[in-house]
Amino acid sequence: MTPEAVIHIISQAFWTTVVLSAPLLLIGFAVGIVVNIIQIATSMQDAAFSTIPRLGAFLFGFLLLMPWMLKQISAYSISIFGDLSRYAR
Repeated sequence: MTPEAVIHIISQAFWTTVVLSAPLLLIGFAVGIVVNIIQIATSMQDAAFSTIPRLGAFLFGFLLLMPWMLKQISAYSISIFGDLSRYAR
């Protein structure tokens, strides 16, 4: 396996990881900002109040995005295993 092939595999894996994790991270970030604004406006500093909505939004986003995520990870796996003979040389 050439160094270029290794770099290609690693960069493709990194990019797939970024693409798969970015939507969920953005959902968590947006919900966190909204919850923090509500906490500031109401002077309510309860840890459960900030954690539970964030986890709920994360779970909802995960369930909503799961078909797309499975399609992305399947395409990545097919591309890696499809080119396995090329990498084995």
